[in-house]
Amino acid sequence: MSTRILSIANQKGGVGKTTTAVNLAAGLALEGAQTLLIDLDPQANASSGLGIDKPSNRRGVYHTLLGMAEIDELALAAPDVPHLKVLPASRDLFGAEVELVDAIAREYRLKEAIGRIATPPDFVLIDCPPSLGLLTINALTAAHAVLVPLQCEYYALEGISELNHTLQLIQRKLNPELTLEGVLLTMFDARNNLAHQVSDEARGFFGDKVFETVIPRNVRLSESPSFGRSIHHYDRTSRGALAYREVAKELMRRHAPERVTP
Repeated sequence: MSTRILSIANQKGGVGKTTTAVNLAAGLALEGAQTLLIDLDPQANASSGLGIDKPSNRRGVYHTLLGMAEIDELALAAPDVPHLKVLPASRDLFGAEVELVDAIAREYRLKEAIGRIATPPDFVLIDCPPSLGLLTINALTAAHAVLVPLQCEYYALEGISELNHTLQLIQRKLNPELTLEGVLLTMFDARNNLAHQVSDEARGFFGDKVFETVIPRNVRLSESPSFGRSIHHYDRTSRGALAYREVAKELMRRHAPERVTP
């Protein structure tokens, strides 16, 4: 199959965006898909969440965006996760938006870098920062589609219209092929009537673009980043692990049906 590039984006923080990036990437790798996770958030939580430490002198996605090195040189194998590589973030990424202001074709830097990968993976997942700045614009310009984690709590649907407006701008100006891969409901508490209400409203608005699988509110999911492990390696029998494995299978059925394991 050809490479499928997905940006995981939502300008609202605390919705499970990085949790989704880490555990979906690991889930895809466990399904046998060659996967690259690009940590485009200066906080570098996706990198540390997979056990990649943060030395101050480490090179990463910042150096790729500024044309100092290629992804093939900088991507690291994720500890304990075969088939998964990570292009890590570093502190330098905080200054990238300022340094790219006058750069030629600055919105296309990430897209061009991905296009130069010698052996393209099956999936590229991009963990975006919780904002709609130049880093996120780079991610959306590079992507085939955007995956939106949506928290099943009050005000969850607020901001989706702003994100939708941004997607339309990107489609018109930079990436006409960009589509919505889907909306992933996160932090779902079946005991909470509000969670069901948000789920119903999301499915009513987005229809079949909402993933069938729902990510439950799960303590083990919250604990796993502090151990530098995906949920699949921290507690593979937890509800969170089982849910993200099912989301990975949904994506595989869409884009690599011949490789899905029973």
